[in-house]
Amino acid sequence: MQALPIFFNIAQRRCLVIGGGDVATRKVIMLRKAHGSVVVIAPELGSELHEMLAQNEIEYVKTRFAPEQLTGACLVIAATNDEAVNEAVSVAAKRLNIPVNVVDAPALCTFTMGSIIDRSPVVIAVSSEGNAPVLARHIRSKIETMLPAAYGRIATIAGEFREQVKARFSTTQSRRRFWEQVLNGPLVERVLSGQEQAARELLGELLTQTDDAPARGEVYLVGGGPGDPDLLTFRALRLMQQCDVCVYDKLVSKEVMELVRRDAELIYVGKSRDQHTLPQEEINALLARLALEGKRVLRLKGGDPFIFGRGGEEIETLMQHGIPFQVVPGITAANGVSSYAGIPLTHRDYAQACLFITGHLKDGTVDLDWQAMARPRQTVVIYMGLVGLEQICAQLVAHGVSPDMPAAVIQQGTTHKQRVVESTLAKLAHDVAAAGLKPPSLTIIGEVVQLRSRLNWFTPAEDAAD
Repeated sequence: MQALPIFFNIAQRRCLVIGGGDVATRKVIMLRKAHGSVVVIAPELGSELHEMLAQNEIEYVKTRFAPEQLTGACLVIAATNDEAVNEAVSVAAKRLNIPVNVVDAPALCTFTMGSIIDRSPVVIAVSSEGNAPVLARHIRSKIETMLPAAYGRIATIAGEFREQVKARFSTTQSRRRFWEQVLNGPLVERVLSGQEQAARELLGELLTQTDDAPARGEVYLVGGGPGDPDLLTFRALRLMQQCDVCVYDKLVSKEVMELVRRDAELIYVGKSRDQHTLPQEEINALLARLALEGKRVLRLKGGDPFIFGRGGEEIETLMQHGIPFQVVPGITAANGVSSYAGIPLTHRDYAQACLFITGHLKDGTVDLDWQAMARPRQTVVIYMGLVGLEQICAQLVAHGVSPDMPAAVIQQGTTHKQRVVESTLAKLAHDVAAAGLKPPSLTIIGEVVQLRSRLNWFTPAEDAAD
């Protein structure tokens, strides 16, 4: 290392910034975030610094730099566009042994400021020792995507229990093992999902447990989206990587399944019309049993768990058994598939409402609310409606929808196998049958479908295996 990485407490201490422009403003903001008492010395201030001065967030000395201004400062930053002034600041600060940073002039600095990831009280700084600041920012952006914003709250809660842990475990080694257990267990997920009080209660329980206490499992009810793995949320991906067992549906794409932890046990419970690998009641019981065995259970569903995904039924069972769980929304098929097909679900010229419908009821019939579906100036999105498509189209026409109403069916939307049949309500069933479309497919009915010819942006590559 060419420089020693340290964290410097500047709270309520005098920090000088020489310069009043945009670069100086960025440095002032950073110093204020660390609660430094900032004094800006410059002939003029930029607009943002003027606002900070008006809010009494900074002190301002309207003058050019002079060495005697450094008296009492804990650090100084030179951020002017005058090389002579910047060098003078550096020389004067070094003479007084005051840490000095000169922006974009590493040779004049006694300290540099890294590219910062702020998860206070967890703070990470990335430095290239002044050689490649853009690379440092690039590395920071990578870390930002991997480190959830709530990690700082984990540190805060750990701090609250620090003395209790020291009292419970007498050696540094035993305390380290305890914290490793905590950070690899369900407490982290409690905090990241916003259940901070539950995390505190769990940590209290862990401090009173004996070594042979049974492990506590939990369930992650995660929406896997419509197929494209790039549409997963950060939280979904994190939970997919840490589960012990994955219980997954037929509608979860192969590409999404590739992101599940490699050594996790995989249990397929896929369902299609009249063909259930496991009845829903047995799936509910399976999730509870696995969690009660102490496992971290990923319940991975296509789309969103709470939109025709029976997620509500599953968590009711978990609540009956007192099993902790969290729900991670996913991009439902209506949103993802329509976007990739170039069909907006609402448009102020064509549709002011959107209706999501399942294509068949619990008893397998297609006795839907035709009056609601036939209302004008709305878009109807039908899930699982391919088998009853002919009857659905006929009923809508019978209830007053124009036979010429634009309609489309999208197969395997958002994936490289996406296929779209665009037609009218009168011809849709025939055209879909002629094209040989199969589930999983989504049906969209409404004037917005005609916008596809102008808004279609996603053209999937043909699969060589097809």
